[in-house]
Formats: sequence, C-alpha cells, structure tokens
Amino acid sequence: MRTFNISAAGVSEIHQLPQHLPSAGFVWIACVREEFDAQQAQVQASLQALCGTSLVDLHVSDLLNPYLPSHYDFTSQYDLLVFRRLAAGSAGAPSPQVGLSSLAAPAPGLAPNTPLMSASSVSPSNQSAVRPLPRGGPPVLRRVDTSPVGFAVFDRVLLTVHPADCAVRDAYASKLLAAASGASASGAVAAAMPGASGSPEARTTGARLPASPADLMLRVVNQMVDGFLELRRELTHQLDHWESELINPQTRFNNWRSLLEARRSLHYLDEICEDQRSAVQDWIEALKTWPDADTPALARERELLHVRSRDVLEHIERVVHHVRRLEQSAETAVQIHFSVQGSRTNDIMRTLTVLTAIFLPLNLITGFFGMNFEFMPLIHKPAAFWWTFGAMLMIAAATSLFFWRKRYLARSGR
Repeated sequence: MRTFNISAAGVSEIHQLPQHLPSAGFVWIACVREEFDAQQAQVQASLQALCGTSLVDLHVSDLLNPYLPSHYDFTSQYDLLVFRRLAAGSAGAPSPQVGLSSLAAPAPGLAPNTPLMSASSVSPSNQSAVRPLPRGGPPVLRRVDTSPVGFAVFDRVLLTVHPADCAVRDAYASKLLAAASGASASGAVAAAMPGASGSPEARTTGARLPASPADLMLRVVNQMVDGFLELRRELTHQLDHWESELINPQTRFNNWRSLLEARRSLHYLDEICEDQRSAVQDWIEALKTWPDADTPALARERELLHVRSRDVLEHIERVVHHVRRLEQSAETAVQIHFSVQGSRTNDIMRTLTVLTAIFLPLNLITGFFGMNFEFMPLIHKPAAFWWTFGAMLMIAAATSLFFWRKRYLARSGR
C-alpha cells in the first residue's frame, strides 16, 4: 500500500494510513486488491477520519471483485468508478483473470486472484464480458490479460484498488514524484531568478501535478487507455500477416483456429470497451450535476475536469473504432480468401471443360472406327489411318484455336 500527499507545492509519500488531511492538496491511497481485503477495517477507519464517511459495503464488494466489468456509481459523499484495463503481460505469466478489456499500458503479468464473489453474484451480461481468454493462438493474444482497477473519489481523497504488481500504479507514482522534484527545482530557480517563475518550463512542470482526486483518477485512466497503442501495433501486424496469407493463392492457409480465436478475442474486447465507454459517459453526466464553482480557480479546475473526461472518452472511442476496424479487416480477408478460392476453382473447372471439349470429337471418331462392322468406309484402305489421324489433328487444332479466341484458355494472371 502506497499513500501520497499531493498539492501544488509538491508530492510526498507517507508510509502509513493518514488520519488527518494535509493543509493543502489531497491524499492518494493506492493499494493492491489483496491488501485492501486484508486491511478493510484500517482503510475504512482512515476514510472515516479523513472524509467523515466510509465506503458502502456493496462498493467494497465491487472493489474486491476481479470479475466486475467497467461501471460507474455514486453516493452523496463520493463517486466510484471501476475500469477494466488490458495489459500486455509477459508471455510466461499466468492469466489471473478472465476476459478482455481496453488495451492498456504494456504492463506486467498479473498474479493470480481468487474470486471473492460467487459466480451467481455476477449478472449474465457481466459474465459474457469476462469470458476466459483462449489459450491458443499467436503470442500476442496469449499475452493479453485483464483486471479491473477501482477508484473511489472523495473531495480530498482518492482511493484506488489495483491488481497485484500493477505497473500502472507504480509508473504513475514515479511520474508524480519526478514531477514534484521538477517543480521543486523550478521553485528554487524562481526564488533565485524572479523572472523565471513565468517561464514556459515552470508552467509546464506545475501543470503535471493533478489538482484534485478526480483529476488524478482521469489521468490514471487515460494512461491505461493510451497504453493500448503498443499492443494495437502487434495485433495489426499479426492480422495483416494473416490477411496476406489468406489472399495469396500460392499458399495454403491452415491457421483457421488462431484466426477464429483472434476474431472472438476482438469481439470480447469490443464488448469491454463498450462498458468502459458507458462508465466514462456516466461519469461525465454526473460531473455536470456537481454544484457550481464558487471561485474562478475552482471553475477553471471544473472546466479542466470536463476537458480531460472528454479526452478519455475520445481515446476509448478511438480504441473501439480500431478494434472494429480490425474485426472488419479479418472478416473481409476471410471473404476475399473464399472468393479467391472460388475463382481458382472456376479456372480449374474451365480448363478441364475445355480439354474435355477438345477431345470429345476425337473420342467420337475413334469410337466410330472401333465398331465391329466388316464393311465401313476407308476401313480396308492403306492410307485410311493417316487420313483419319490428320483429320483428328485438324479438328483438335481448330477447337483449340476457337477456345483460345474465346479466351477460355487465357493464362491466369495470378
């Protein structure tokens, strides 16, 4: 469990659950799901001391459930967002959870999580969203695992519940500490050089620190969604390779099982992204109902929250668009494959039909002269064989020329 005091002046990490709010800024409590389960009483007591309220039992169950899809809920004291993240875990890491979500940061293999809620507590729609990943297929699909990250957003406290060894939490914590170090250095420069306080570098460094728990939550969610880009390239490369094999008539494509698993995985991913989009849209709608800001600074902060929320939603929609495009590309490649195979079969049948048509009159002639009659034209003449053989060659050449002119014997361009 990691706890941070975050303010405009900087970021400091504390090594125990706080019992008092800092004079400025807010508190971020980031814990692993197993830690949150084991220390529920301490965390609830800390929230009671900091915010005057604690988490509802149902929301505690949501934060502990590794099978819950993305969704949003709220009370009069806090907001709850559960966001399923996709991570490109290591190839040898066990797959702890089931299902797919949004392709997120090239993150870590996750440790196995034991389900804390029975299967009956998950609705049928939720079960369809967290189906097990296929174990076959290319490595890029086997490395995809998923787990939800829970956010409880209070006025001055943010509680996040992560899967074990979540690199998103540690990476963003390191980023915050680095930004705080940069802000401190800029402050020292500003003290020594008064004119430097308004420099672009100082403003950029200060802008890196989140201004509120909601701002920090949106930044973490945005980082998870943006991490899809690296895995997206791998998925695109794999599907492009399959498309090339499907369209090439000189190769025999036998990897149908992997292709079907990839299409099924993309379909599950589409469902998970839809849940994520619905959750963020619900958050945006709830954000519109917040009380009006009393000061210009608070109004500016509220406006930035709206902007960042729309940016997260736009990134999720971009992921959905790309996943659907990959689905359509795979489907189109399969259709083109069967069209090419059908065209190739038609060419083969056309060639066989032409050859049959060429030899059909020749078979007629040989069958005619093969009849067991004593008196037949040319049957007893010495030159009859050569006349018949020449006539057969002329008929074969004439029919071949006719079919060639009709382009029935045209050379295929493939």
